[in-house]
Amino acid sequence: MGDSKAFMIIRREMPKKRTISERVRDYNEVYLPMAEDKLKAQASRCMDCGVPFCHSGCPLGNLIPDWNDLVYRGRWKEAIDALHATNNFPEFTGKLCPAPCEDACVLNINDDPVTIKQVEVSIIERAWKEGWVLAEPPAIRTGKRVAIIGSGPAGLACAQQLNRAGHTVTVLEKDDKIGGLIRYGIPDFKMDKHLLDLRLAQLEEEGILFRAGVIVGVDITAEELRCSFDAIVVATGSIAPRDLDVPGRELGGIHYAMDYLTQQNRKIAGLTVDDAEFISAEGKHVLIVGGGDTGADCYGTALRQGALSVTQFQIHPEPPKDKPELNPWWPTPALILRTGPAHEEGGVRAWGAHTTHLEGDENGNIKALHAVEVERIEKSADGGRQIVPVPGSEKVYPANLILIAIGYTGPHRPGLLNDLGVAFDKRGNVHTDSDYQTNVPGVFAAGDSRRGQSLIVWAIAEGREAAHGVDKYLMGTSRLPLTAYK
Repeated sequence: MGDSKAFMIIRREMPKKRTISERVRDYNEVYLPMAEDKLKAQASRCMDCGVPFCHSGCPLGNLIPDWNDLVYRGRWKEAIDALHATNNFPEFTGKLCPAPCEDACVLNINDDPVTIKQVEVSIIERAWKEGWVLAEPPAIRTGKRVAIIGSGPAGLACAQQLNRAGHTVTVLEKDDKIGGLIRYGIPDFKMDKHLLDLRLAQLEEEGILFRAGVIVGVDITAEELRCSFDAIVVATGSIAPRDLDVPGRELGGIHYAMDYLTQQNRKIAGLTVDDAEFISAEGKHVLIVGGGDTGADCYGTALRQGALSVTQFQIHPEPPKDKPELNPWWPTPALILRTGPAHEEGGVRAWGAHTTHLEGDENGNIKALHAVEVERIEKSADGGRQIVPVPGSEKVYPANLILIAIGYTGPHRPGLLNDLGVAFDKRGNVHTDSDYQTNVPGVFAAGDSRRGQSLIVWAIAEGREAAHGVDKYLMGTSRLPLTAYK
C-alpha cells in the first residue's frame, strides 16, 4: 500500500460527464477520461485490507488491490498484466459492469468505496493506447476442435481461453456481425463499439475462427456440429423475452426492448435497417415497462431519438437515496437508489407502479397505459407473485410507444438446444454439472444460457470456467485457471 492515510484524507471522485445538452444530441460515450493525477489519487484510497472483500465481490476474482497499487505507483504495464490475469475483457467490464466489487469494498462499510471500476477501465484504455495488448497465439496446437455457439462475452471469453490452451476454436454467431449483446444490445453511449472491434481483431490474430450469420440448428444441424467438433459450448444467452401479459398487449406500437435497441445500434453502425420496420421514439410519449439496466438503455436511446416524454416504470417502491452511516448490506449491493446517466437527461421514473391494461385508439395502436400504485407484493398459492394495489390509485399515462424490458425467460430452445437433447433446470436454463458439461457428453454451456440473465462480469467468469471444463474433458486435465468463486 503506497499511502496508508489516503483513504482518510482523499474523497471518492468519479470522472466528469459531458454536459446533458451536448450528449443527448449524439450517441458518443457519456464519461470523459480522468486525469492521471486524479486517477492515481483515487487508486491510493485502496486500503490493502487484510481480507480484501472486493475479491469475493467480483465473480472474476480480479486482483484489485494489486493493480490499484500499481496505478498509484505509475507502473501501468504491470497493472494491465495483473488485470488480464483474471479478466479477458476489462474494457467490457470497466464500461458496463455495475461494480459489485465496489459494493464489497471494506471502505464501503462506513464511507464511499474506492473507484475500482474507473481505475480498471483506465488501465485497459492506457494499454490499448500504448500498444500493450498483443495477440498471444498458442505455441502448440492439440488437434482438438471446439465449436462455441454465441459470440457474447461468455462465448468470447471461453474461446480465448480454449484457444490459448492450443485447441482450434470456431465461434458461430446467428447475427450478421460478431459480438452478441455487446454488439447489438448495448448502446454506443455506454460503450463505443471500436473497443469490441479492437478485441475481436486480437482474437482473430490469436487464431480464433469466426463465422457470423450462421443459425445453428438451421444452417448447420446439431448432428453435423457434433460430427465436426470434439466439443461444443452453448453460449447463446438468455434471449427469450418475458412478455407483458395484460389486456391490450396485441395493440400496435408495443415492442420488446432488445428489438428496439438492436435497430438503433445497427443504424449507428451504418448497417442495413428497414425504414418501414424501424422503431422510433421521435415525437412520441414513450413508456418503458421495467426498471432495470435494459430499461435504462431504452430510456437514454428514446431521449436521443427525440421523444416527447419518457417514463420508466418500476414495480418496486423507490429505495432510499443514501445508505445509513454503517452499511447494513455490506458486502452485498446496498438497497439504495441508483441513478444512471440516462436518468439525469430528462424523463421520469414511476416507482411502485403496476400495469393493469393497455388502451388503444381507433386504428388499433397503443394510446394509453393504465397502472395502479403497488401497496405490496405477496407470494401467490402457485408460487408466483400477487400484486396488492393501493385502492383508488389508478393512473392513466398517454403512450405512443411502449417498450417491454421485464427480463428474459431463458435460452431459445427450438432448433439447437432441443436437437442436442440437453436437459434444463427448474428455471428453464441449460443444466450442467460442476464442470459446465450438460447431460450430453461433450456439450457444455456457459453464461446466461446456463445461469439465467445476469451481469457481464458473470458471463466472462462463466466462459472462463467452462473453458477449464472443456479442456479437462478433451485432455484429461487442465491448466487453465479457475475463477475465485469456485
